[in-house]
Amino acid sequence: MGNPAGLVKAAPWKDPGVRPYVEIEHLTKSFGDFKAVDDVSLRIYKGEIFCLLGPSGCGKTTLLRMLGGFETPTSGRILIDGEDMTGVPPYERPVNMMFQSYALFPHMTVEQNVAFGLKQDRVPKVEIAERVAAMLALVKLDGLARRKPHQLSGGQRQRVALARALVKRPKLLLLDEPLGALDKKLREHTQFELISLQDQLGVTFVVVTHDQEEAMTLAGRIGVMNHGEIVQAGTPTEIYEFPTSRYVADFIGSVNIFEGKLVEDEPEYVRIRSDELGGTIYVSHGISAAPEATVWAAVRPEKIFMSTSAPASADNAAHGVVQDIAYLGDLSIYRVKLDSGKVVRVTRPNTTRHAESITWDQPVFLSWDATSPVVLTT
Repeated sequence: MGNPAGLVKAAPWKDPGVRPYVEIEHLTKSFGDFKAVDDVSLRIYKGEIFCLLGPSGCGKTTLLRMLGGFETPTSGRILIDGEDMTGVPPYERPVNMMFQSYALFPHMTVEQNVAFGLKQDRVPKVEIAERVAAMLALVKLDGLARRKPHQLSGGQRQRVALARALVKRPKLLLLDEPLGALDKKLREHTQFELISLQDQLGVTFVVVTHDQEEAMTLAGRIGVMNHGEIVQAGTPTEIYEFPTSRYVADFIGSVNIFEGKLVEDEPEYVRIRSDELGGTIYVSHGISAAPEATVWAAVRPEKIFMSTSAPASADNAAHGVVQDIAYLGDLSIYRVKLDSGKVVRVTRPNTTRHAESITWDQPVFLSWDATSPVVLTT
């Protein structure tokens, strides 16, 4: 995955000696009584692709616009490369922004669109020609320089907008739902192109998206937002495998959440009694919670084993009946109604033509390893 993977390996966010490239300190933006962004503090590092992920209205675009200087914070401050951006207008910041709509000039050619910002900055004509040609070659549009936007596909227009944003050599590029207008297959292809391009240029990217797969593919780290706050920040693996709340567990991917009572709490393990499961959940690590506390065990669908034979252990096991099956080619999704009445989602990769064929209305047993659940207290 290029630079993001390298950054994850280096993990500059864990090194107290590394200075963040972008520092957001207690940033708040209010519109009347409504707080669109609520006391957000965040550190983003040089060369990082950082994704702000959340549903519509969670404050991610407002936060991005404050980084770009298009919105004024109600309180708090933003530092970019050590410089306080308070009162600095957008055109004086070392930042460029690529908008969701791409905002291309329809009467200009691809070449003219890309050159526009450089002309505004009064860059010499020879240098403009050189930089535009190099950027169009980088985004693989050098053969389309004379075309107008309406003569391009969605993916090509996306790359023109990206070239226009990058040709000015910003230190920080802000992207608002950059791939939202593309179809699924093109979006997947463009995600990897974007990673490769960012790796070559070393520009720091901050990307806003509501698409979980896009965030997981692009980002070195993700900040999950809800109601104007960043509720968890971490690598895609940390966010998916170790969510810190039911909101994050439920928002990222698919998950089964079982409510229960903590009945055994030891340093090495916990056991939870869950009426929703109709049994006990055993987790092979301790947690911090009071005895008999209400907790939630989150189990991802791909971590659940499904069989027609009863498992050996009474823990982490349930019986149910297959209600629905969705065949997606690479995997199949099963909805299993447990004896307790709760419906559980199970996924199985179609790596073979299953020797054990499980079909609709069939009784099955579900089970999982003690390492699979994540215990959540909020």
